[in-house]
Amino acid sequence: MHRTEPNRIEPDMDHLIQPEREEHTGRRVLQRHLERLERRLQHLGKASQRYTRMRWTIAVGGLLITWMVARWFGTAPAWGVLIAVIAAFVWVALGHGRVKASITNHTLWHRIKSTHLARMRRDWASIPEPSSPAGEPEHPFASDLNLIGNHSLLHLMDTTMSRGGMERLRSWLLYPVLDREHVRERQAMVREIVPLSMFRDRLALHEARAAQQPEMRWEGEQVIAWLESDSGAGRLLPWVLVLGLLALANGVLYILAQAEVLPRLWPYTLVAYIGLYLTRTNAVRGLFDDAVRLEQTLRRFRAVLLYLESRSYDRTPHLAALCRPFWQAEPRPSAVLKRVVRLADMASAQRANIFGVLLNLLVPWNLYVAYRFNRCKQDVKTRLPEWIETWYDLEALNALANFGYLQPDATFPEIRADIDTVSEPVLRTEALGHPLLPDEVRVCNDFTLAHLGEVVMITGSNMSGKSTFLRTLGVNLCLAYAGAPVCAAVLQTGLMRVFTCINVSDSVTDGISYFYAEVKRLKALLQALSMPSDTPLLFLIDEIFRGTNNRERLIGSQSYIEALTGGHGVGLVSTHDLELVRLAESLPTIHNYHFRETIADGRMAFDYELRTGPCPTTNALTIMQLEGLPVPSTSPFGMAADD
Repeated sequence: MHRTEPNRIEPDMDHLIQPEREEHTGRRVLQRHLERLERRLQHLGKASQRYTRMRWTIAVGGLLITWMVARWFGTAPAWGVLIAVIAAFVWVALGHGRVKASITNHTLWHRIKSTHLARMRRDWASIPEPSSPAGEPEHPFASDLNLIGNHSLLHLMDTTMSRGGMERLRSWLLYPVLDREHVRERQAMVREIVPLSMFRDRLALHEARAAQQPEMRWEGEQVIAWLESDSGAGRLLPWVLVLGLLALANGVLYILAQAEVLPRLWPYTLVAYIGLYLTRTNAVRGLFDDAVRLEQTLRRFRAVLLYLESRSYDRTPHLAALCRPFWQAEPRPSAVLKRVVRLADMASAQRANIFGVLLNLLVPWNLYVAYRFNRCKQDVKTRLPEWIETWYDLEALNALANFGYLQPDATFPEIRADIDTVSEPVLRTEALGHPLLPDEVRVCNDFTLAHLGEVVMITGSNMSGKSTFLRTLGVNLCLAYAGAPVCAAVLQTGLMRVFTCINVSDSVTDGISYFYAEVKRLKALLQALSMPSDTPLLFLIDEIFRGTNNRERLIGSQSYIEALTGGHGVGLVSTHDLELVRLAESLPTIHNYHFRETIADGRMAFDYELRTGPCPTTNALTIMQLEGLPVPSTSPFGMAADD
């Protein structure tokens, strides 16, 4: 499986490339790498300016010298000087072209590396915006866990170059296959790819170099649509043959007429040729547009295939198995696509120009190209979809692996086979953190869910971290089930369906109040919990029944939480109602945890550390007081404002 690598990056970039199995060396090394690239770009820019001056000097000076030689020594020596000037100009132009190509490569390489640094720093403005569809309000957890949209997990992770690859990654996060062996197989793939940073970056570089607009996503759907369209290749063949014979007759009759062997018969056959050709214009009407789109799309895909076909897979058996359709196929995918690209070039090169009109007067060129184009479609129809699907999988796997590479503290979770046993906890984490938070502000916590049927009540003051912890748990489980590393030192879990009720919103257009929307969401959660399934449910509820008054909220929350306990699921419920923590006194399946804050010098401070037991403090009145609102020093219930 070892092959030489074609289309290597120019030699002047080799000193900037680290070994493929390089260790993660942190932000500072990546920053130094970018600084070296910037210095190299400055050097290349100065070299390009020198080449530009040399070209102008040779062009202007050479013409002046040629004119002087012609005037003083005659025409013959002047021709010799002119040839020498042209040769010098061509030599300098070729050198300038190499420098400009190197500038392009270095610029693309700098963009790739700077985006990596932005992902490490969570510098959202410097990370390409996601192009995923809008959120799905009815999805069990998509709108609550910041998985899609701006500043989301998909935004952070998405390194895909195609729309299909992005959709594949999105589906792995939103619609995981809850099968242990499936998850473990994907984990093995991602684990193998994590250290291959150069492999991922080279793929991105090759694709970007072949793209006219590198910022635009590769649209494999256009190719699929072309394959599914009716080719009509067989119907074109008779017309190609007939018009080809007429074109031959036109040429022969013209030559014979010029030689005065036969009378001028060629105008009649030419009219017949044009008339028959015009009846077939519908067959080539969309040829040019299809050719232009396909040429741009397939050229980018072919650049990637050339690299995948020829790299060595000796030390990466999982990657070798995935890419087998590329490196083991005969003929090679890149060779097949080369034929398609060449035909697309033939179809688009003479589009809407006088040369194309004259060419088609002589021979049925467009019809012949359309026939070849459609025949080629039949050749690739059974192969290309597999190549594209494999490429989508590889892109999504690379995105998961790149996330793990740029997050050096991330670990692969342990997916347990059975979580119904009493001996092992349903879920156990150590140093669990939110992957969307920068390293310097992220606070990690240990947490365990011991048995199915348990409910964990999380209390705490405003802004203390309750909602963030719920999302932290949910988003890491989504990563785990997608086969990715998670933001934790340890994560042991079984397979669970995830259902959340966090970002409930009302709807003005549908006439739905916030409270009614929350009730509908919580009803859907109960239905999911009671649904017959071998896979238990993990539920995350934030500020239960916040849309109603205190008395009814307390009564409704108590009844709802009691209904959650003892079922085929487990979950967390955050609340401000400290009365709810008393449920743990009567129900052993309910456990209390809390976040707290401290107040010093008139300012609140949060450590975001999860502690056992109910929260001993509240801070709503303190927040009002600190912001200058009229708050009494003692509440009507006899509590100090800072209790």
